[in-house]
Amino acid sequence: MVTAFPVTRGDRRLLIVWHSQTGACEQASEAVASGAMAVDGIEVVRLHADLADAEAVLGCAAIVIVASENLAALSGRIKDFLDRSYYALLGRTEGLPWASVICAGSDGEGAQRQLDRIALGLRWRRVAEPIRLIMDAQTPQAILAPKRLSPAQHARCSELGAALAEGLRMGIF
Repeated sequence: MVTAFPVTRGDRRLLIVWHSQTGACEQASEAVASGAMAVDGIEVVRLHADLADAEAVLGCAAIVIVASENLAALSGRIKDFLDRSYYALLGRTEGLPWASVICAGSDGEGAQRQLDRIALGLRWRRVAEPIRLIMDAQTPQAILAPKRLSPAQHARCSELGAALAEGLRMGIF
């Protein structure tokens, strides 16, 4: 489900920006959202990277980026969202609480490093350890095949959403 909202900074709005080619990141974003929605008083907005923009970020109290690693880098659509938004956010979102989920075939380190550098430039504040979901896809067939999160991977994402929502509810972030 894609949700749009008026641009007013929501002190309890959690934005989840995601992109998925084979399903893993979509499932991860849904799990983050379901964990967050279990906390009363939190507005959760899930936006596909193609629909996300600087105004969506300016209207949130915290953000989670859910991205796949492609060729040791962020997926192009997540990078495109960040490219389109970066300068409009620069100097306007310093201290924004953020977290990340990277779905990768083998390690996810390249994509996470790239995302960390972008967040550093924006002066965002990481509030949860990065989650890397390793899908063990090494052949062209396995890489392109639809993915399913394991119950443990799903739980990690749900717990992240709940923790972020609880932090927003309590005013910690």
